[in-house]
Formats: sequence, structure tokens, C-alpha cells
Amino acid sequence: MQMLYHLFVSAIFTCVVTANSFSEHDVELTEREGSSSRSVSFGDEATHIQTRRPERCKVFPGDATWPSQEEWNRLNTSLGGVLLNPLPPAAVCYRTSPVFDTAKCDFLLANASRTTFYLDDPVTILTQWPQGNTCLASRNPTGNCTQGGFPVYVVNATSVKHVQAAVNFARNTNVRLIIKNTGHESVGRSAGAGSLSIWTHYLKGFELLADYKQPGGNYTGTAARVGAGLQVYEAFGHALRSNVTLTAASCLTVGSYGGWITGGGHSPLSSLYGLGVDQVLSLQVVTANGRAVTADPQTNRDLFFALRGGGGSTYGVVTSAIVKAHPPINLTIASFTFTLGATTSTTPGPDPTITDKGAFWKGFNAVFAFGIPTVDAGGYLWTNGIRGSNTSFTMQARVQMPGKTPTQAAEFVEPLLKTLNDLGIPVAIDTPTTQVYSAQTGGTGGGPGNGRFASRLFPRAAYEDPTLFAAAMAAVRAAVEDGYTFHGLNMAPTLQAAGFPGPTGVNPVWRDAVMHADVFDTVNMANITSRQFAAAKARLDRHMDALRAATPGGGAYINEADLSEPNWQSAFFGRNYEDLVKVKQARDPKQVFWAPTTPGSEGWAVQGQSEIPTQNGRLCRA
Repeated sequence: MQMLYHLFVSAIFTCVVTANSFSEHDVELTEREGSSSRSVSFGDEATHIQTRRPERCKVFPGDATWPSQEEWNRLNTSLGGVLLNPLPPAAVCYRTSPVFDTAKCDFLLANASRTTFYLDDPVTILTQWPQGNTCLASRNPTGNCTQGGFPVYVVNATSVKHVQAAVNFARNTNVRLIIKNTGHESVGRSAGAGSLSIWTHYLKGFELLADYKQPGGNYTGTAARVGAGLQVYEAFGHALRSNVTLTAASCLTVGSYGGWITGGGHSPLSSLYGLGVDQVLSLQVVTANGRAVTADPQTNRDLFFALRGGGGSTYGVVTSAIVKAHPPINLTIASFTFTLGATTSTTPGPDPTITDKGAFWKGFNAVFAFGIPTVDAGGYLWTNGIRGSNTSFTMQARVQMPGKTPTQAAEFVEPLLKTLNDLGIPVAIDTPTTQVYSAQTGGTGGGPGNGRFASRLFPRAAYEDPTLFAAAMAAVRAAVEDGYTFHGLNMAPTLQAAGFPGPTGVNPVWRDAVMHADVFDTVNMANITSRQFAAAKARLDRHMDALRAATPGGGAYINEADLSEPNWQSAFFGRNYEDLVKVKQARDPKQVFWAPTTPGSEGWAVQGQSEIPTQNGRLCRA
């Protein structure tokens, strides 16, 4: 195991520098290669149900039917040596671990989160508790480090062939299969005890398509082919050099062409260009039978529908996409903060403090009300409502205006500033900042945490109906006063903004939404007991129920959500749910792919769980 650990570390460092062409990426598993080994042979969707009895559970390490070491070695050979058997990163902190290393543990604790270490790690997910918290980094940890919900083996995919072989192996051996890119996910869709993981992080191809016509669609113009593992900052670098704009996630280290698009994908450009799913013109996908196919409005239309917002890790593995490339655009941001504290600022500025509680909460509501003019002007309003202490509260706001000059942005926010000043909140902004949208940099930073949150999509009616808006703001205030952070993102990804992209699997609620909001819990999920979790869940549910009541017709964003979201089928997918289940049943009748709270996932459950819904257990039919 120790030798394999060092091999996987070596493999990571040799993969950091990657080519941008698709020459290696596009290599596929041949029929001859597939037939040379039973474990990687292609599937037959049409006959397998009749020829093989469904297993009750996915095979698990220690089972008599778990693949032998010889079978894993053969898989590694067929993959060209990219099969990894990694330990959890924090194994270096445990004296009982064969890789115990004080210096490496110190690096994890002091510096790793300021580098790309965790983003480039084959097993790390940035929310730890779904893994089971079985190997947390600590200077003097108690107990032993175990694999928990981390995969046993990882395919470091750099080609379509690698993905195909992994899918075929998992299907033919009944091993649980998961998919991981950068690990930016919060509910454990990239975790799974006893699993084989497809790591798409190094599928980083890029190609500008100057004159692309979408097959069977209505788009003609500049586009780009992008690998599923391309991170936002990398995509922006290509876009800047190509003098185009690629719509991508706000977090620069997210992999924007995997889970981001399969869940929906919002950005500061959503009011102008729609969601991430609306950028997609074509997808290259490996399906459950191991075949590499293209999905677009003309071919495999069901997959093209489902993979654009209908949930990740459930219909197939996206290896690359062709997306719209827009003209270059600037993003201009006007920022300010105001705080309810112990003193009152006498001079206007970008971060004043006041002592008038009533004025603070009226100003708080006024900022949210400004979301409507912001999105109607093509903008994006970023807000944070934070409790600093029992009597101290802060509102942070960034009005982000694509295509506007600093002067135009300053003029745009002037009515809001006047409202705040009339309330006695002396806000005066500095000159708004501006830069080319694609010039954003910052591909480092980020480490695992143990937080939990829920989300809500606010329909326009919840803003325009005074009664609903008052109820919504009362619910937001109650949550913030109770210690939660309320993070609001105002945008309006309407069908018109999206360019009428045709049917997509994304929750239709998005098309009438004017805000996506996250409510961050204060509880630390590390070492939490079942009783403590139940109490924390009940407390968060109480606040979320108030928000749901004030936003009828709303929903929740699957990529940023509570795994315990009630009626998640409707909340995440709306009226698309039944159609998405049909695609799942048709494309993956053998249930090769599974992830929690995705269409058709109700038929399976992780065993041995208490109140805390982790992926640290055997996956069996429910």
C-alpha cells in the first residue's frame, strides 16, 4: 500500500502540466481491446436485464465477489498504468499509518489550503462529512485513519478510453462507480465507500471553433470545445488568449464542464447569457454500456436534455463539451458593506457602522429589493448577511455589472445609496473596479471543510408581491439573527437571456427565479453525534420552512443544497423529474451510476447510516 501511495503522488506531479489539444483525450477503447478482457467488455443495454439477475448490493471489499488483485492489475494494464490506490491525504498525520510523516502533516495543516494540493488530490472532496470524517487532518489525531467514503481505486482519466474501461469494469464486476473532478461538492456525490472513482480532473483539452453550427440547433457562431476537467481559471486563460468570453462558475477553481453544467451552473453573466446549461451546444459522453457518444439536438437528444441540468453522476460521464463563446466583456463591480455595531460612523464611506437597529434591517431589505433592477439590467447582486455577535450584524454587497463602465456602474447604484443614506446609513462607494471578465486569475487555494447548508430559489413573485417579500425578508432576518449566514445571488437566467436553448433538464423554476440563496449552518460536522445532528437539522429546517412558505413556486439548486431537502425531486428538478427518470431508466437500467438525490436514486441507499447521511457504507437496493 505504501508503494502504491508514493506511485499515486508521483502520478499527480507528472500530470500537472497537461497538453491543451484533444489528441490524447479522444483516444477510445476499441472493440478488440474491449473483447480482450471480460472485465472491460462493452455492455448490451438491450439484453442484460433478461440475462443477469440484479444484485441486491454493490460488491464491497472483503466480499467473495470483490475483484481479485489480479483483476485490478489487469485493469491497470489495460489503462496504461493510470489506476491509483490512494490513501486519504491526512493518512500522513496518523502514527498507525504506513505513510506517517510529520513534515507532510504539518504541510496539510499549515499550507495545503493555500495551494492546489486538495484540488489536485484524487480523493478529496471539499466538504468532508459525507466521506464519514474517518481521516481528518490533526496534529495529534486519535484513533486510526480509514478509507471511509473515499474510493478504493481511482482511474486518473486522461482519455475517453480510460473512462470507458472504468465504466465497463464497474458494470461487469458490480463495483460501485463514482465520478470526481475537483471535489467542489457538498453532499457526497463524489464519495462512496468501496468504490472505483473516475477522476476527470486532467481532461483539460481546449479548442476554439471559429465558425460552429450546432447540429439540429439554432446556434451558429464562435464556440469552444472544452475538456470536462478544465477549471474556471484555465478556461478563462484560454478565453482571454482567444479574445472571447466563456461563461463559467464564480469560483475560479471549479471544474465548469462536469458537475457545474449537469446541475445547472450559475455565474455573474447569468442575467445576460443564462445558465451554464444554456452554453452547451454538444456533449461527448460515455454511457453506462461503455460507449462514447455525442449528445446534441440531433443525436441522443434524451441525453442532451438530461445532462444539461438534470443531475450529475447519473446518466453517463461527460468527457468534453462544445459551448458558446461570447464576445469579450468587462465585469464592473461596485462594493460596499454596512454594520450594526456599537458606534456610528460620522463620515460616509464604503463600510460604515451604525447603531440604529431598525435602520440596519430596513437597509438590509433595501439591498435585497435592489436585486430586481440589478437583474433587469443584466447584472448580478452578490450579498452576505452575517451575524458577528448577538448585537452585531453585517450586510456585504457587490453589485456586478457586465458590460458597464465604472461611471455607469456608479450611476446605476446611486438610487440604492440614496435609499441607504436616507435611512441614516452613510454609505459612499469607492470607484467601482473593472476588468475583462476572462482576465480573472487565481487557480490556487481551497481546502476541505465540514460545514452544511441549504438553498432556495426565489421566484420573481416573491419579490414583486409585497406580502411575500415582507415574509421572505422576515425569514431571512430570523435566520441571520439566529447565527446563520445568508448568502444571496440575484440573477435572472430567463429563456430569453439563454437564447431559447430548447428543452433542458434543469429545474424550470430557474427561468423565473431572481435569486439563488444559500443558508449556511453554524454547526461543525466534524465529530458531531447523531443527536447533535438531529438538533441542528431541526433548527435549519425550521428556518428553511419559513423561507419555503414565503417563496411559493420556488425550488432549490441541486449543486448547492441540503442532502435532506424535503421533496427533493420537486425542489431540485420541478416538473422535469418524471422525464429525467425515464432517461435514467432507458440509459442506465443496470444502475451503473448512482448519486444521492438524483433522478431514480430512490431505489438505492447507503447501508449502516445513522441520522447523518454519509457515503461511508455499502450501497444496496432500498
